[in-house]
Amino acid sequence: MSTKKLKQEYEIAAPLSSVWKALTDTKVINKWGGGPAKMKPEVGFKFSFWGGDITGSNTKVISMKQLNQDWMAGKWDEFSKVVFKLSNKAGVTTVVLTQTGIPFKEFKDIADGWDRYYFGEIKKLLESKL
Repeated sequence: MSTKKLKQEYEIAAPLSSVWKALTDTKVINKWGGGPAKMKPEVGFKFSFWGGDITGSNTKVISMKQLNQDWMAGKWDEFSKVVFKLSNKAGVTTVVLTQTGIPFKEFKDIADGWDRYYFGEIKKLLESKL
């Protein structure tokens, strides 16, 4: 299977702790629209978003700094690898997203999905609270 790599950066005008919760706290995930979700920031935890449309497990968790996941959308042949790296400067949290192993034919949909349905919604939720 031919795969591609995606790297995108998102700036969110919110505290680091709020962005971390948006990635790892089921209550916040459900608020931005990723639910029904199952998630805990623990290595080995098997998560799901959108009622199981996205599934996987956490492979590395460094609280409020980095989250690595084996990640699958639908019925791919194998898991892709997702890494979220977080940093904060002057009240703006930057998330660098890297995803490898995306099936070539689904690359555009996955890239758009991160922008629209994942980080677009996280930004809307967290930045509206300011």
